[in-house]
Amino acid sequence: MTLKILTAVCLAAVVTVVSCKKKEYSFGQIVTPTDMTLSTELEGVNADNPNGGGSGSVTITTKAVGATSYKIDYGDGTTEIVPSGKITHKYSSPGTATYNIIVSAIGTGGVSSTSAKKITVFVAFQIPADILQNLTKGSSQTWVSARETAGHVGVGPATSFSPDYYSATPNQRAECLYDDEMTFTKDAGNGVTLSIDNKGQSFFLAAATAFYGTSGGDNCYNIDLAAPRKLTFMNATSNSTTSNSTRIQFVVPGNGLINFGSGGNTYEILAITPTSITLRNIGIDGLAWYQKFKVKQ
Repeated sequence: MTLKILTAVCLAAVVTVVSCKKKEYSFGQIVTPTDMTLSTELEGVNADNPNGGGSGSVTITTKAVGATSYKIDYGDGTTEIVPSGKITHKYSSPGTATYNIIVSAIGTGGVSSTSAKKITVFVAFQIPADILQNLTKGSSQTWVSARETAGHVGVGPATSFSPDYYSATPNQRAECLYDDEMTFTKDAGNGVTLSIDNKGQSFFLAAATAFYGTSGGDNCYNIDLAAPRKLTFMNATSNSTTSNSTRIQFVVPGNGLINFGSGGNTYEILAITPTSITLRNIGIDGLAWYQKFKVKQ
């Protein structure tokens, strides 16, 4: 081998070695965030509304030494990366619920520190104006059973939206069901409160008597419903459509009883006019129960 050839081979070997050498990268100093703080400010909080005024808006502020960004889990199924550590989040589920907010302060190299805080938030559902007007007549209105109307009490399978199993004929049920007066009153925030004068007794289904703390068959039972109850309105959770329902429902707190006790507390408004209401709820027996009201004359 000549000197020139030997030199060329050596140079090629050197180039190969140099070209195969891996590049080295550096992230710099890895810093774990410290001294983390987390605070929340709920919109509309005052002495009368400790869980907020109903907007559901919460301002979250978090800080940590050495953090480059923050990952916030709002506790309602959503997460977000927030570079500044301050953001306003709006909860949307109607009613009062407690959420566990978890914040991860992210440092260089992806290391993080975590802090958590529970917060209870009230979200007021905006009741459609026509339903609010018909229900309360703009202020307060009293309703009674539409006892002369066929189907004023009915029952059917939970899969349908009509009383396929039974539909009461006029005045067929117990008298204690017919003397109840249900008053729906609009408050200053366009919410609705329900007050019931049941003359001391309400009608219970046999399957639901234990739910109300008694026992026996379909009958009239003593129960006190005098205390006003604030209703929680929301979009219907059933599989109804706009052809058979308003798609609006409300929850009656406590025992949930309105005109008769089925053991349920959530009522879907199937239809409403200035003078009539048709409600549907799922009873403790798993069946769909129906009741019709008319405006008290």
